[in-house]
Amino acid sequence: MDIGYFSRRISSDSRTVNPYKIAIKDEVGNCWTYEELDQISNSYANKLLQIGIRKGDRVGILLYNCLEYFGLYFAIAKIGGIAVRLNFRLSSAEFEYALSDSDTKILCFHSNLASQLDSIRECVPVEHYICLPNRNQTIPDWSVPWSVLESGSVAEINADQLKMSDPVMLMYTSGTTGRPKAAIWTHETTFWFSVMQALKWNFTGTEVGMTTGPLYHVGAMEDLALPVLLMGGTVVITRSQGFEIERILSVIENENVTDCFLFPFMIYEMLNSPLIDQHELANLRTIYTGGDPLMPWALEQLKQTFPHIEVVQVYGLTEGTPIAASLDPQDAFTKGHTVGKPMPLTEIKIINDSGTPVSVGEIGEISIKSPAVSVGYWRKPEATKETFINGWCKTGDLGRFDEDGFLTIAGRKKDMIRSGGENIYSAEIEDVLFRYHKVKDVSIIGIPHSKYIEAVCAIVVKKIGENLTEEEIIEYCKKHLASYKKPKKVIFVNDLPRTPSGKVKKYLLRQEFSSI
Repeated sequence: MDIGYFSRRISSDSRTVNPYKIAIKDEVGNCWTYEELDQISNSYANKLLQIGIRKGDRVGILLYNCLEYFGLYFAIAKIGGIAVRLNFRLSSAEFEYALSDSDTKILCFHSNLASQLDSIRECVPVEHYICLPNRNQTIPDWSVPWSVLESGSVAEINADQLKMSDPVMLMYTSGTTGRPKAAIWTHETTFWFSVMQALKWNFTGTEVGMTTGPLYHVGAMEDLALPVLLMGGTVVITRSQGFEIERILSVIENENVTDCFLFPFMIYEMLNSPLIDQHELANLRTIYTGGDPLMPWALEQLKQTFPHIEVVQVYGLTEGTPIAASLDPQDAFTKGHTVGKPMPLTEIKIINDSGTPVSVGEIGEISIKSPAVSVGYWRKPEATKETFINGWCKTGDLGRFDEDGFLTIAGRKKDMIRSGGENIYSAEIEDVLFRYHKVKDVSIIGIPHSKYIEAVCAIVVKKIGENLTEEEIIEYCKKHLASYKKPKKVIFVNDLPRTPSGKVKKYLLRQEFSSI
């Protein structure tokens, strides 16, 4: 069985999926049926074979959200290629690193990203550039038009050479701690991660699932979209740039969306919208969210405004299972400080520095084992050896299990603050400050201190119109935390730097504020 299993789900002779049912649709109404998705991906695949792509060759995808993204990804999978899904927000230097590191042979890109590629073309191994015009822009003369891919034969691809263990995709980590590494996803990883979600949330093929993130990220394609396709449902994609919550809510209503993934900041904008009362969202059953904990006030307001909508909070990471744990809606108010329990087919253990499991309630490093754990980092044997041990992924995240089996995140291992001989976990302080009604967003870092080695520093975003002082923040923390955990310094900013999946780039905060 190969990712060709997905191909079979979208093939015209499948007995389990109606070939004329809409498989994917964008927010302005463009759509492909399952039959069209199968034939278009066949066309792309046969043309890639004709160009010279063979099993194991890397094909770069540098596209904004579009139907063609799915067609190209399935095409690469069908011929045994390895997709390199690139973040369109990267700089030229970052593109150069990723393309060289992955040894990408063909790069498919949107025309308005050409300027970021032109200056590095002589420095990367890319042999062919295929350009998809965006907004009627012309394509550069050093590329060939997308119509080349569309001219391929729609004949079925012979997948006999493919194995489930073959790599299908390289996903560069979000880089919250520095330069990214490429996690290797196999056909097996992709398939089983979709199965895990379908099992957990009882997908039946009636779902209309909407993804709001960029498709280069697992939080947009592997989370929700692929399991919905696996079960024969419909996926709705939103455009990549210019996020506007009113537009998103209109898409949910117009397309009768039943399930959607919204990052916490999107939920906050939704609840703060002055037009929120104009939306009923009658068909929306479930909102999935992750990347950061959802603030308690938001969960309470969601329940008041849309009592029919359930909220599922998830935890995971690109290489260690993107959704390794989830908090069921019925536990949201009693266990809202946790990320829930392990997903189906998933094991989670908390270990100390020697790799030994710790006791219930004790903080240690989160280690995950599931069929969706990456097989390693691309061409990084030492990093692979350090992170992946006997099928387990050491996440670098700190956490603990309570007596009921719920997992609480205590922060990144590298983010642990060692102050005055005490271990201080940033997530614990963030959780307290998230609950303060004047705080919109917050991140806790350690900064150098002459006496305590490190001191707790709170980087705070105030809610609009609120007066908030450093003294007020410190006093609030003293009421809810041990005195040594309170911030020694509070810095107010307009916003926090985040990755596309919503995680705070704490290394940038440390770089900016470590000398204060």
